[in-house]
Amino acid sequence: MSACDVAIVGTGPNGLAAGVVLARAGLRVELYEGAETIGGGLRTAPLFDSGVVHDLCAAVHPMAAASPFFRAFGLAARGVELLHPEISYAHPLDGGRAALAHRSLAATCEHLGPDGPRWRQLMVPLLEHSEGVADLLLSGQRRLPRDPVAALLLARRVAVHGSGLGAAHFRGEEAAALLTGVAAHAVGRLPSPAGGAVAMLLGHLAHGTGWPLPRGGSGRIAEAMAQDITAHGGVFHTGHRVTDLAQLGRVRAVLLDTAPKGFLALAGDRLPRSYARGLERYRYGPGAAKVDFLVSEPIPWSDPAVGRAGTVHLGGTRAEMVRQETANARGVRTAEPFVLLVDPAVTDPGRALPGKRPVWAYAHVPNGDATDPYDLVRARIERYAPGFGDTVIDHRSTSAAAYEAYNPNYVGGDIGSGAMTLRQSLARPVPRLDPYRTPLPGVFLCSSATPPGPGVHGMSGCLAALSALRHRFGIRDLPSLSPKSDSPEFGRPG
Repeated sequence: MSACDVAIVGTGPNGLAAGVVLARAGLRVELYEGAETIGGGLRTAPLFDSGVVHDLCAAVHPMAAASPFFRAFGLAARGVELLHPEISYAHPLDGGRAALAHRSLAATCEHLGPDGPRWRQLMVPLLEHSEGVADLLLSGQRRLPRDPVAALLLARRVAVHGSGLGAAHFRGEEAAALLTGVAAHAVGRLPSPAGGAVAMLLGHLAHGTGWPLPRGGSGRIAEAMAQDITAHGGVFHTGHRVTDLAQLGRVRAVLLDTAPKGFLALAGDRLPRSYARGLERYRYGPGAAKVDFLVSEPIPWSDPAVGRAGTVHLGGTRAEMVRQETANARGVRTAEPFVLLVDPAVTDPGRALPGKRPVWAYAHVPNGDATDPYDLVRARIERYAPGFGDTVIDHRSTSAAAYEAYNPNYVGGDIGSGAMTLRQSLARPVPRLDPYRTPLPGVFLCSSATPPGPGVHGMSGCLAALSALRHRFGIRDLPSLSPKSDSPEFGRPG
């Protein structure tokens, strides 16, 4: 094995972010990926037709648009175009109705009728402090907030919408469903503090930096990060599955973009028993069961306005979602699971060919569920888009259990690498002042199992890289991440 300063295992968004930071610090970095292609949750590939690509995991990227890491990295300057749909997300309801979160806050409030002023009152203060909100929730959460007002705004709103108090906030079904659908991105019981925090973050971003899709697919983000790493001397080893830390040889730092389960396997009996027990107690959340569709035409939504949305939540009313998500978190499979759907060609027409377009959809199911999700997901779509099944040319199903086979980080299909409970939101994966540093000298965790948790934001990797720079190389400042050498430095994130 060639000599290097840093070895990174896993090339998901966080492994790549760590690689960017460490390579830009002048270190010799090598990255190891078990699959034949890099990217983890950012992979894009053709499944049924060489001219139509599908996002294999993540498709829409509100956190990439708002993340301190990506703000400094400068995706646009690197040729990654984030496309914004007219309607950030939609939530169809029975009877041909739909709640619509327009990019325009004014349009959203107008559509919500009597609940419009309440939606405005909820979102405007967050939008006025949007950078502070994003920086707080996408941080290591070990420092005082830079914007105390943002922290206060969040605390008040999470106390209401992360608890049963939120049920009385809106008068109509539309606004309540619109916000609860966003809370369901926490993938766990509802209501919950984690769900409330996610609803506040993603909910206000829908009217701010948006819920964009990268032109050409999510893989474009991974490509831009990989290009920067190689430009600074980094080396990739794909199709190289690391099964033991000893395989990495003598390096000064190892960063693991792995779930705690994977770290336990890599470390063997090297870990102190108390730390290993903490990792063994780490809880994984419900699973995702995905269906990739190739369809002949746009989805025939009962409310045509839903067809202008970048993301669609299929969960019914607030009460239905609370019931479904809570049962799911308890391991009880429901007949009508919460489903997230994206028709990428709505926002990026170049993703479609005449008579062929991709549709991305996944359902929340119990962890480890091995059931083929096709019938469940198709039925959920057809409830709000009758005739959808007639447009399906081909499909590929991935159960929650199969998701772990695809990516070992998705334990039992948990694409967030750990349940978003209150405790695990604050202490991922175990309670430590520096959650990225492990008891093994020079070994750091940088996956979504560390703060700030799930999402394509790169901050877990960035913050783990900062810890490694400080503790192993005596470097305390993060190098500039900008593609322009004369740009200001990123500084010291959360």
